[in-house]
Amino acid sequence: MERIVIINFGAQYNQLIARRIREAGVYSELLPPDAPIERVKGEGLSGIILSGGPDSCYLPGSRTCSDELFSLGVPVLGICYGMQLMCQKFGAKVGPAPVREYGKTFVRFKPNVLFKDMPDSICWMSHNDAVSEVPAGFELIAETDDCPVGAVCCGEKGLYAVQFHPEVRHTEYCAQFFHNFVYEICRCKGGWSIENLAGELIEEIRKKVGSSKVVAGLSGGVDSSVAATLVHRAIGDQLTCIFVDHGLLRLGEAEEVMDYYRNEIGLNVIEVDAKERFLSKLAGVVEPERKRKIIGEEFIRVFEDEAKKVGADYLLQGTIYPDVIESGTGGAQVIKSHHNVGGLPEDIAFKGLIEPLRILFKDEVRLLGESLGMPAPLVWRQPFPGPGLAIRVMGDITEEKLDILRKSDFILRDEIKKAGLERAIWQYFTVFTGVRSVGVMGDCRTYDTAIAVRAVTSTDAMTVEFAEIPYDILRRISNRIIAETPGVNRVVFDITDKPPGTIEWE
Repeated sequence: MERIVIINFGAQYNQLIARRIREAGVYSELLPPDAPIERVKGEGLSGIILSGGPDSCYLPGSRTCSDELFSLGVPVLGICYGMQLMCQKFGAKVGPAPVREYGKTFVRFKPNVLFKDMPDSICWMSHNDAVSEVPAGFELIAETDDCPVGAVCCGEKGLYAVQFHPEVRHTEYCAQFFHNFVYEICRCKGGWSIENLAGELIEEIRKKVGSSKVVAGLSGGVDSSVAATLVHRAIGDQLTCIFVDHGLLRLGEAEEVMDYYRNEIGLNVIEVDAKERFLSKLAGVVEPERKRKIIGEEFIRVFEDEAKKVGADYLLQGTIYPDVIESGTGGAQVIKSHHNVGGLPEDIAFKGLIEPLRILFKDEVRLLGESLGMPAPLVWRQPFPGPGLAIRVMGDITEEKLDILRKSDFILRDEIKKAGLERAIWQYFTVFTGVRSVGVMGDCRTYDTAIAVRAVTSTDAMTVEFAEIPYDILRRISNRIIAETPGVNRVVFDITDKPPGTIEWE
């Protein structure tokens, strides 16, 4: 199988590079800078990409890579930090940029196979440092008004480097750029797809598990559901699924998802009522990272208890790549510790974890679910975080706050469904803000809770934009929440993109 390796230097957008390569029809994977050279070579190596990252390559302690990467006989592409590191290794000077570039920037391209069918256009820039001279043996192939060395190449050695970020959708010809690198430079033939991936993952699961038993943690979300369906296809009755009602689910959630699991997919599911167990551990906890870690550990402990009953050696999780990258793995900055990654305790009583979706984005998970023939309502169900409503209640968690949040969230979902916007909006939910404000209802003064409505559009959960819901629908949502949810007298609409915000509030 053809394979493009991305050396991960710790930038938040690095997985987008892998995604663009896969969209072009070639398999890709991220490896750390210190990965053994034999691991990089592997089978089917067709090209290498050096990713962006937060370091300055000229400072002590900055991340680097083996010089051997440049002599493996495959093309190498450097992006942003990857460009700076490559150029420094070949003798060029790198330092603080005279003018730092951020955001949409007009780039002028010189004729080169890397930019085939790409006119001068807008690209996404985000850099503090810059290459100040073209390395010996390289040629200049792009520039901007403030970045005279915008891209370089040494065609003879198959080395290419760009200062801009082609993986970000704001780069106008991002798809064409990666098509050029994959097919014109790496000479790949393509053909990789999510449908093909399903068969490969099933075989990998069978090899790893053998005759052992597996327990799966089901949250009711699409990630854990697809993961469980995939593993069930691989090992059948060796899989036992555990649905934990931790007291932090949405209105009617447990009944709805259990019906899907048992009657639509045919999974063997054990439902565990752990409301008191979780809520007692969370009592009085305010800090969001602490909430996530408590929930992560308690999930594991519940799974361990149930695994002992069935004699399971492995734990299946629906971890996807945004969970991994936001939790700060591979040298990236910790944004928030997802309960199934950064929230995991060190002492896990399992032989190992099975995470078949770990390299996929949310929309790729949905496509995989469709290829497995899963019911559409389950595949396209609203994303719901493992910690549940705990990270949608600002401050400490109480039954009263959860009740208000459940009612307001149900109203929002009901109105979005009535408006026919379920598939148009990526994710939508309400937040108990913890803020109280003065109002007037029935000619009387109120001093009650403000509920926030969060609705976003996205393709990969790494970058999102707030959904532009029509005002008449927002008005109905607001009126119903205030009228039907005691203790609420104000509704606000969150219009923050990601970045700078995240999808969830905590």
